[in-house]
Amino acid sequence: MTPPPPSALSRAGFDALRQGRFDAARQAFDALAAAGQADADDLVGLGLACARLNDAAAAQVAIDAALTRQPGHFRAMLLKADLQAAAGNEREAAAGYQQLLRAHPDAGAVPPSLQRDWQRAQALLSGYAQRFAAQLQQDLDQRLEQARAQHGPWATRRFEQALRRLQGRQPLYRSEPRLFHLPELPDRAFFDPAEFPWVPALEAQTALIRDELQGLLAEREARFRPYVERVPGRAVVNEGGMLDNPDWTACYLWKNGEPVAEVQQRCPRTVAALQQLPLANVPGRAPNVLFSLLRPGTHIPPHHGFLNTRCIVHLPLIVPPSEPPCRLRVGAEEHAWQEGRVVVFDDSFEHEAWNPSGALRCVLLFEVWRPELSLLERELVVQLFDALGAGAAETSL
Repeated sequence: MTPPPPSALSRAGFDALRQGRFDAARQAFDALAAAGQADADDLVGLGLACARLNDAAAAQVAIDAALTRQPGHFRAMLLKADLQAAAGNEREAAAGYQQLLRAHPDAGAVPPSLQRDWQRAQALLSGYAQRFAAQLQQDLDQRLEQARAQHGPWATRRFEQALRRLQGRQPLYRSEPRLFHLPELPDRAFFDPAEFPWVPALEAQTALIRDELQGLLAEREARFRPYVERVPGRAVVNEGGMLDNPDWTACYLWKNGEPVAEVQQRCPRTVAALQQLPLANVPGRAPNVLFSLLRPGTHIPPHHGFLNTRCIVHLPLIVPPSEPPCRLRVGAEEHAWQEGRVVVFDDSFEHEAWNPSGALRCVLLFEVWRPELSLLERELVVQLFDALGAGAAETSL
């Protein structure tokens, strides 16, 4: 007996599939494959017949053959993912549906007969992603809680940031100083105060420093000036409405590297504590040491500092309770000030601050060198700003 031509076998196979006669469909498509006459559609038909007959291994072989002949074949890719889903292999199924949607990203470009399958693949992939994310978060939360208990909160900060970025819950911020950028320094918005051996001694002086601050606050109108203040003869940008704004004021102990004798005389214990610290020293520019005051309800808008070669240090002296709290955002992280607890950050990252309370908030603010800088790099930075001269932009914002 003469075998039927390939086209007749193909029609017979698909007719049998539609009629639910899966054995007959398999026989027709097997005959085509044995004769070397099966195209990708025929092999998908064979895979469907084998799957309905619960022969998943044969179905997989047929689908792989179909994808070898026609990579990106919609029904082949869909059936391959469906086979993994039926076997309970969720990771492999999710990868399969993801590959299908990458190969066919536009639902409108899919033939109408396949659009419901496209939507099903999208819904299944979304469901897998949500389950995977929930399980991952549960597993990691437990591990991170253990790690924080054992090693402290700073030990997990970098990983937690990376996880939030991976999950799309945190934007990527980078150091973007307005004037001078030293490359290849780590992007670190906040620093662990434990990295700075002088922090405990400074924190121990909080009450004494606060007492001296209170004397200055008694003369606040005379002693405190706007932090961003107009400089005669120099162009100034009124960034965020902070220029000459009395909501954010400062009283300097050192300004642009020079001691403010009158204030230092009023605060001898504060000066003595500061003289024990490795303040950034750039003649004519640094250190800048000041009491920084925020009025009730003040918001310092997002902005960037001038350099990434220094750290800004806050010793919070007066932090009124409020909800939400008085706080500082640097990059993607927020930190609530706590009286007597030092905060160290890189102000070349976008940062902003809030005092939502009904009282004054005050910190002692000063600059130290980034710990990663070598002594030579510090010397070169000093020489650079000496060469730039007094006409260059201020670095104390």
